[in-house]
Amino acid sequence: MSDIFRRDPRAQWIGRNRLHPLHQANSGEAKKGPSGLLRKNLHNIGFMGPNGIKRVDRSGDSNTSPLGRISAKPADLILPLHQIDEADFYIVVALDLVSARLTSHDRDTLGLAHQLANNNNAKGAVLAVAFGELKEDKLETAGIDRLIHFDSSEYHSYNPEQRCVDLYNIVNELQPKHILLPDSIHGGGDLGRRLAARLGQRVACGVWKVTDEHLLCRGAAGKTDIIRPMTTILLVLEECCEPVSETRHQSQLLPFHTTTINNSMLDQGNLSVDPNAVNLAEAGFILSGGNGIKDWPAFHLTAKTLGATEGASRVAVDDGYMPRDRQVGASGTWVTAKVYIAVGISGAVQHMQGIAQCDKVVAINSDDKCDMVKRADLSAIGDSTAILNDLRNLVQQHRAGQNHPYEGVNHGQ
Repeated sequence: MSDIFRRDPRAQWIGRNRLHPLHQANSGEAKKGPSGLLRKNLHNIGFMGPNGIKRVDRSGDSNTSPLGRISAKPADLILPLHQIDEADFYIVVALDLVSARLTSHDRDTLGLAHQLANNNNAKGAVLAVAFGELKEDKLETAGIDRLIHFDSSEYHSYNPEQRCVDLYNIVNELQPKHILLPDSIHGGGDLGRRLAARLGQRVACGVWKVTDEHLLCRGAAGKTDIIRPMTTILLVLEECCEPVSETRHQSQLLPFHTTTINNSMLDQGNLSVDPNAVNLAEAGFILSGGNGIKDWPAFHLTAKTLGATEGASRVAVDDGYMPRDRQVGASGTWVTAKVYIAVGISGAVQHMQGIAQCDKVVAINSDDKCDMVKRADLSAIGDSTAILNDLRNLVQQHRAGQNHPYEGVNHGQ
């Protein structure tokens, strides 16, 4: 009979009563329930605030303490540092950097570069070359040991000849073992072929798998696999390798001076195109509508007036107001716009994940306490139709050179 579990109602009552002298002794570890299973004591979660009320710390700034204070957000995991002081050789990777950030194709290419750098127990370093603006703030977790960054004014426009010369000078000075570029439409494929022509070497295109001595390339529009010997210049496909995720890297900046040339190409700037012809993932300016939109024709007119690409929340898509390819969010398209205007979108978790990489978020909403307003850099609280109408009027007045009535007025939020 001594093995039978018996509940002690008095001990449980003492464990719930924090004012009892024996409270601490009876409210510690998890105890067995009536069925014999271990149960967590929910009354023990939290800490006593200065006003005597029990609180739960959800800020993520503190860890579990002997007093029962807990954190809702786990501490950031510190990855081990992969450090190379003296490299035996270099693997050069020229980055695409769409919207000044690393793309998934860039990360896969860096992962393949580390695979080549660590073959045969050699101490190879991955050297990334970036042209133009660079906004990525997590280079150390992408697998970059060394970085050369060209960021003068000539790199803010289309100048493939200048980039080819710079990459050619890097290759001549450092003599890398391999040169990897994303085989993409964002510049990597064109730059790799220009470099191969300048070096007088053959380039391997469509590489998606690498062994010690051979390359497996995709041909015939991806319908045929071609086996060819290892080369110096590789244009690699997306998902050619797993990106680096288990180590941190130095991302040491190396100084390198550019050799300015006279480009035979003249960049005449961007041409006006239909904003809705731009893929959402590549759009820089997005006007997105949600369940709070009551006048969709006014929404479409505002997007046309602003020259913005149209997006939508899942609710708006499910209701049939917008096509499926315009859905923004984790279940739709992840966007990296410089400016994202959310009209009538409360901010579901999946939608917030999809706009996490946007630079500036503007919220137009009638609810000043919704999650989108909390996330936004700028908020306009009120009726969405009226605000969109005012916005169109302001844009038209600005283009006409007129002073708008709100000029010089501080609107607060």
